Amino acid sequence: MKELHLIAFNYPYPPSYGGIIDVYYKIKALSDLGVQIHLHCFVDHIPEKIDPEIKNITENVFFYKKKKNPLLYFSRVPFAAVIRNSEDLLKKLASIKAPILFEGLQTSNSINGLKDKGYKLYLRYHNNEAEYYKGLSSSEKNIFKKIIYKIESFKYSTYQKRTLKEFEAIFCLSEKEFNEVDSYSKNAHLIHIFHGNELIKRLNKKGDYFLFHGDLSVSDNKKALGETISLFQKLPQHKLIIASDRAGKDLKKKISSIANISLVPIETTDNLHRLFENAHANILLSYQNSGTKVKLFNALYNSRFVIINENITDDRTLMNLCYLGCTSEEIREQIIATATKDYTENETRSEVLEKKYSDYSKAVEMVKIIFKD
Repeated sequence: MKELHLIAFNYPYPPSYGGIIDVYYKIKALSDLGVQIHLHCFVDHIPEKIDPEIKNITENVFFYKKKKNPLLYFSRVPFAAVIRNSEDLLKKLASIKAPILFEGLQTSNSINGLKDKGYKLYLRYHNNEAEYYKGLSSSEKNIFKKIIYKIESFKYSTYQKRTLKEFEAIFCLSEKEFNEVDSYSKNAHLIHIFHGNELIKRLNKKGDYFLFHGDLSVSDNKKALGETISLFQKLPQHKLIIASDRAGKDLKKKISSIANISLVPIETTDNLHRLFENAHANILLSYQNSGTKVKLFNALYNSRFVIINENITDDRTLMNLCYLGCTSEEIREQIIATATKDYTENETRSEVLEKKYSDYSKAVEMVKIIFKD
């Protein structure tokens, strides 16, 4: 019997954003291979019930409340990590002998209580957190948040180099992060993001609009949307749909004044998939170089053309399935080019994605590494 402790930075259901999507579908894929998962979740509020989707793929689920003390901002440990520490977690881990997988560096502060006790420790490296918070600081307009993110970036720059050497293996999301980790800890493995897609959606040659989707409470997405709106204001002949459940009043007002742009809520996964199926092309932009974004897999599996900038992925194979624009002018050219193009890429995507990027193949690789003995 294979058992695994998995320490999550949040409750992984519903799988509605990048990091938590990876966590949920990783648990599901490992469970499908027969691994018994003891799930530990750091949360703001303990749920009243555990969703059946989680119950069905885990052996146990434990919750720990994130600490609320604002004085923890003054800790030398990054705030996101220091608030996720628990004596109760250490007791639960000790009660079941099994390897431990930490989801992101923000869950890893507990390793100080696990050293030299015979635990096999593994890390899912979701981000180079120092670079991630540096990017957030750069994109953020609120001066207070900008400073907080800058400080968090500085703390992570030393914390991650010190901590990464403590693990048996580190599972990296992207080539860039794999090379960074491997350069100084030699325990890196490249395991691309778990995304929950299985088969390529077979679609006809034409869609009805361009699609931008994302969480608009995130500063990087807000900046990307601003760029996208500017492009389509100058291309009134092309229709853009913005799909998001988190649009502010100012944005709603701005969009309502532009004839060829509309805002629709996502609300459910089924709604998002319908938007994908009817879109002719997807606009995916980012200003943070942090590996392959999960939204890219969703678009490639479920929609037609995908127009990206260089920060959406650093994977050459995936990049070759997209239309790349490194400047606003190049993105504009790709919009114009794909608008009249017939979509005929079903077979090409199936050949690449279903064989090399399936959740099953990634789970098999992780099992081989974690349970090699």
